Amino acid sequence: MDFNNLPVLQMMTKKMSWLSHRTEIISQNVAHGDTPGFNAKDLKQVSFQELVRKESNQNGFPPNRTHGTHLVGMSARTPFATEEAPDVYERTLDKNDVSIEQQLTKLGETQMAYQTTLNLYRKHLDLLRTALTRPGR
Repeated sequence: MDFNNLPVLQMMTKKMSWLSHRTEIISQNVAHGDTPGFNAKDLKQVSFQELVRKESNQNGFPPNRTHGTHLVGMSARTPFATEEAPDVYERTLDKNDVSIEQQLTKLGETQMAYQTTLNLYRKHLDLLRTALTRPGR
């Protein structure tokens, strides 16, 4: 039995993947803290509608094309979309809007969310082990 096929564990795995990718984006923002004209980026929050659309595409139920000129769609390198950070604290004279303090705050929030999700994942595995272990062992 592959525990990774359980929906609750798949959901937590996707969450940890999203948080890992967000950490990469934040580290890129910090690295470009002194680059003129650089705009901070963040991962786009996943909406319910987008999640349903992606899941329906993966399960063989793509949206209908009602006209021949409609685009079929493209797969991205990563399943998570980035956008310019919507909450810019400040912008310097060289048009750089990276605030190191803001990025470090986001990094701390992301790490705490990752650790919480990882702990939940471990707890679920422990519950499964307990359920599958014979009594008295």
